[in-house]
Amino acid sequence: EESLQMWELNKRLEAYLARVKFLEEENEALRAEIQSSKGSPAAESWRGKYEEELRALRDALDVAFREKCTAELARDNLYEEVQQVRSRCQKEQAAREEAKKQLSLSRKELEEERRAQIWLKERAVQLGKEVEALLEVHEEEKAGLDQEIASFSHSLESFRCAPAAFQPVEVEDYSKRLAEIWRGAVETYKAEVWQLEGSLCQAKENLWKAVEDNQQSQLQLQHLQKDLAGLKARKEMLEESLARQWQEQRGEAEKFQALAMEALEQEQQSLRAQIARVLEDRQQLMHLKMSLSLEVATYRTLLEAESTRLQLPAG
Repeated sequence: EESLQMWELNKRLEAYLARVKFLEEENEALRAEIQSSKGSPAAESWRGKYEEELRALRDALDVAFREKCTAELARDNLYEEVQQVRSRCQKEQAAREEAKKQLSLSRKELEEERRAQIWLKERAVQLGKEVEALLEVHEEEKAGLDQEIASFSHSLESFRCAPAAFQPVEVEDYSKRLAEIWRGAVETYKAEVWQLEGSLCQAKENLWKAVEDNQQSQLQLQHLQKDLAGLKARKEMLEESLARQWQEQRGEAEKFQALAMEALEQEQQSLRAQIARVLEDRQQLMHLKMSLSLEVATYRTLLEAESTRLQLPAG
């Protein structure tokens, strides 16, 4: 029974030794394969390819970062342009408000000039009526004076033909007084006529001046209306260009942001996949190494136990 047990133990020992030798040879082969794979051009090419991809991804990241900086600078420039356009719009709005004020003032002045023109026309008509009335009064007075002169001449002739009832001194005094009255009436009439003619000329001058002022105000009003229309058209053009630039900037920013996010996500996914592959390969190698170490330790303990067991009976 002991010999049978020893024979079984020897068989098991031979099997363990053969298994250990096989595993050691396999371990050496695996080590040689690992070393050869490390030094082989395929590994070098794979590593170079990985490094090239990583370098390309880094370059793409740098390019994206530079593009981002460029886009930020363009955005800042566009923001400054928008601020300038806003300031211009505010200035143009202020100018438009000033033009509106000037237009309202010119309209008020035009209304006042129209009213003054109407008043001057009414005054000219009134003065014309007064001149006509004065002319009629003058004609009436002239006719009365003519009648008085005729009656006076008739009375003088009657006095000449009649016996001398009056004295020549009284006749001379009467004629002198009549001549003085006539000269006074003529001077008064001339003064009134000159005064009426002067007022009529002044009224005509005021009327022409009002007409000229009205024409100048109309020309100024047309010029202001043209300026206002040009300012409105320029404001609309600036608003359209500002909206178009804002839309373009917004679209470019969204496009750049989407491209940058997509590139970063792709790079992140590729890096994660590469890290996962590397970790998986490393984990497999660790498991293989641990299993080989456990098997070697197990066989060594078994060999040591068998050797001690074989040495005990001999002792």
